[in-house]
Amino acid sequence: MIRSLWTGTTGMNAQQLNLDVIANNLANVSTTGFKKSRADFQDLMYQILRVPGSQTSADTESPSGIQVGLGVRPAAVQKLFTQGDLIQTGNELDVAIEGAGFYQVELPNGETAYTRAGAFKRDGDGRMTTSDGYPISPGITIPDGSRQITISETGIVSALIGDETTSTEIGNIETVAFTNDGGLLAVGKNLFRDTEASGTAQTGTPGDDGYGLLLQTFLEGSNVNIVEEMASMITTQRAYEINSKTIQTSDEMMQTTNQMV
Repeated sequence: MIRSLWTGTTGMNAQQLNLDVIANNLANVSTTGFKKSRADFQDLMYQILRVPGSQTSADTESPSGIQVGLGVRPAAVQKLFTQGDLIQTGNELDVAIEGAGFYQVELPNGETAYTRAGAFKRDGDGRMTTSDGYPISPGITIPDGSRQITISETGIVSALIGDETTSTEIGNIETVAFTNDGGLLAVGKNLFRDTEASGTAQTGTPGDDGYGLLLQTFLEGSNVNIVEEMASMITTQRAYEINSKTIQTSDEMMQTTNQMV
């Protein structure tokens, strides 16, 4: 059997996965706080037909041997947590993180998730929540009659309440950091969960080293670069085509052999 038939198949499967990742990046080019992904690949095992360094005569040895690779496989799809563009919105509950760090969000089942999307809302009870109504943690409740809500770079939330002319502090936004951001589990809705690979969340104050700064009336856009993704898509398409060409050529070689019989 011609090895290249199956080697080409692994290449086509790898490029299909690569295109899936690129498509998801492009689909989320306008998603607040979205972090793009990148597929990593590694070569499969090799068939060793001659071991490097094996004796070829009494006084000589093979300098490189004969090693035939059997294709490629996906090794990882990694999230890249580079900073997204900062977009000014003018909305007083839009808060972007400049630098590292994540917001904490309380899920309906009581678990904690993490997000970079700071498009917060105010629910019927006055709580600051995500767009899905999940309250941020620690919870912040904006009293009725509040106006001119101010969120400092270090996360202090203040507001003028009623007829007061002096701001009242109503809560603090904390951010968390992880040993390995790339180990976080993406669960959709702009949310991540911690895993053993990410390490546990370490709570801190915005402004401290590694916990980012908060920018009120700004949102962090997706970190997807459209031009870069388009170039990757073209490269992926060409790689897919050339792998299919490998299979086609292998088939033609077998056809030639059959015609010789």
